[in-house]
Amino acid sequence: MGSLDGKVALVTGGSRGIGAAIARKLAAEGAHVAVTYEKSASRAAEVVASIESLGRKGLALQADSADAEALTAAVDQAAEALGGLDVLVNNAGIFPRGTIEEMSLADFDRTLAVNVRAVFVATKAAVRHLPAGGRIITIGSTLGERVARPGMSAYAASKAAVVGMSRAFARDLGARGITSVVVQPGPTDTDMNPADGPRAASTLALSAVGRHASPEDLAATVAHVAGAGGAFITGSVITVDGGVNA
Repeated sequence: MGSLDGKVALVTGGSRGIGAAIARKLAAEGAHVAVTYEKSASRAAEVVASIESLGRKGLALQADSADAEALTAAVDQAAEALGGLDVLVNNAGIFPRGTIEEMSLADFDRTLAVNVRAVFVATKAAVRHLPAGGRIITIGSTLGERVARPGMSAYAASKAAVVGMSRAFARDLGARGITSVVVQPGPTDTDMNPADGPRAASTLALSAVGRHASPEDLAATVAHVAGAGGAFITGSVITVDGGVNA
């Protein structure tokens, strides 16, 4: 018996990296899992196949997180197809780099649309379906607290914003028994930030443990918060960064 047997989860941006690891871990704990993706249909199909191989229901839904109508529809479709919704994981995000001189207004606006507004949109749609005991888990970043190098203004601003919003959700929804938590990774070995990439050495210099996180490190924390162990955790930020922000 898994800690999420019979539950239904939706992971936005669940076709690769941290999102895919979260989707697989929630399925391993017993949940039926839907994922959204923007362009990576084949990778989303692979995630669904791995979910179904565990005997769970899986579903991939195409939705650009910057498109509020498409994202709202995806939340509703997931709940209808899988028989409800118990856990929303706001994972979809983009990571543009550029100093204030280099960053275009269009790139800044899209960063906020995907990393901040989409969290509001998906959560607003999800709360129509979430029961008492429901979970809203938003993937943040240590860059929302500490910016260690230039070129991070748009991304850092977006990740600082979701902390405040998640805490406000906790106040809005606590009376309904719904929790809201940010899980905040530091450097994680993904396509966006590979452990063998050009910035890896300077990144590891900040780490207390001397390595990048794996996506599975983050997934384990998300699964704990989504399960029974997370029932009294709300309005919180859980940092999983190997001591980068220590």
